[in-house]
Amino acid sequence: MTHQYDFLVIGSGIAGLSYATKLARHFESRQEAVSIAIITKVQADETNTKYAQGGIAAVWSKEDSFDKHIEDTVDAGDGLNKRDIVEIVVKEAPARIQELIDYGTRFDRHGEDYDLAREGGHSDHRILHFKDITGAEIERALLEEVQRHRSIQIFTHYYAVELITQHHLGETVLRYREDIKCFGAYVLNTQTGEVDKFLAKTTMLATGGIGNIYQSTTNPTIATGDGIAMAYRAKGICDNMEFIQFHPTSLYQPGKKPSFLISEAVRGFGGILKNADGSTFMEQYDPRLSLAPRDITARAIDSEMKRNGTDHVYLDVRDADYEKFLEHFPNITQHCLDLGIDIRTDMIPVVPAQHYLCGGVRVNEWGQTNIHFLYAAGECSCTGLHGANRLASNSLLEAVVFSHRAFLHTIEQLSQAVIPDDVPDWDDSGTTHPEEQVLVTEMTRELNSIMSNYVGIVRTNRRLRRAYERVELLYREHEQLYRESKVSVPICELRNMINVSYLVIKMAMSRRENIGLHYNLDNLK
Repeated sequence: MTHQYDFLVIGSGIAGLSYATKLARHFESRQEAVSIAIITKVQADETNTKYAQGGIAAVWSKEDSFDKHIEDTVDAGDGLNKRDIVEIVVKEAPARIQELIDYGTRFDRHGEDYDLAREGGHSDHRILHFKDITGAEIERALLEEVQRHRSIQIFTHYYAVELITQHHLGETVLRYREDIKCFGAYVLNTQTGEVDKFLAKTTMLATGGIGNIYQSTTNPTIATGDGIAMAYRAKGICDNMEFIQFHPTSLYQPGKKPSFLISEAVRGFGGILKNADGSTFMEQYDPRLSLAPRDITARAIDSEMKRNGTDHVYLDVRDADYEKFLEHFPNITQHCLDLGIDIRTDMIPVVPAQHYLCGGVRVNEWGQTNIHFLYAAGECSCTGLHGANRLASNSLLEAVVFSHRAFLHTIEQLSQAVIPDDVPDWDDSGTTHPEEQVLVTEMTRELNSIMSNYVGIVRTNRRLRRAYERVELLYREHEQLYRESKVSVPICELRNMINVSYLVIKMAMSRRENIGLHYNLDNLK
């Protein structure tokens, strides 16, 4: 089946929904006809956005300043940030957040003022939040806003398989060819098993992160790097893939996926990291103690676990005002209680887990990739904001700022977009349904093991070489399976995770200094 729209949005998190909303409001205000398709591989609200607990950062009080937020962001990013991008995001933040409020997002207040939290790496209180489920609240408000617009159609349980470029018209597309164009995507209807053709003048990648290449992640199971892998195969340029942020404090529950996140805001609220004997340790690693940036804190915890031979450390909130803590973190409090952890008397067992990717598909200041009429926003993109490490609560902010800027650029460039008449249908002739799904399951487990053991918080040249060699073997095995099989979500997700893992490993091997989230013991010699 062929679908044709003015705009195709792949992903239904904060970036995709914001972008679609801006387009709909723009054309509807002019009483111009427009068609916008949002595709999402499961239900519309199952996104990385939904799982964001802490909040969204912006200069909101008179005591704070743009300069302080800029410097905090650059400091956390170890100076590898693009400073002009940092300035754009920080200065445009209040206007973008006000739009979220106008859409119906409820942020916590103290009377007439917003309750601004502080998290690790921030020099002031600037985190707007809704309890400890900020992302879910933003997702709710945006979905309700999207549903007000008849020009937007959401396709749930549709899985993007491949971006459509000149390659599919029979042309040779090289990686650094400057005139690559995107015409939409081939998309698997998971309910019929058929691959449909979604043609569009402009395509937005808003597909989230890559967490499930690791054994332990706070990301939902849908976070398999799909947008990054599709862009890479379409000859899109990717940057900074070595910078994998491990959240220092996921709840210790062996085998649980996704890991339950104990928000950074808990440490901002007064939570203190401790060993099992109650001793503190962050004073040995950073003068900011438990409020140090995530890369430093995660490595400190990793070091303590190895030194003590333990599987986790603890976060102690027993001295916090319980009623205020419960007001701020009802979800975390109840989740712990359900597991027999009473935060009034018990320390919370925590361990680092993969949380966020600071790299992705390279975009310019307008969210534009090197492929014409293809944009990327949110975690799948690399804007230069985060540098070598993301400052807490800057991720939701980056998504809304860049989805807005991509919208502005899209409007300017739209008249130049043309959809060819001869885009072929998906061709799966000669393929069969794979009889042994266990192959995909076992290859996924092996990939998770490789990435977790060899490309984690602390790396070495030997571990990276071993990871590279083993992932290359997995790639060869899987490509043969992919070529012989009719597409399915598990097969495609594994393909994307292998592609993304390769990029992470390759860029980690190329990084010769320890900076931000990349820490190689051999670089110390």
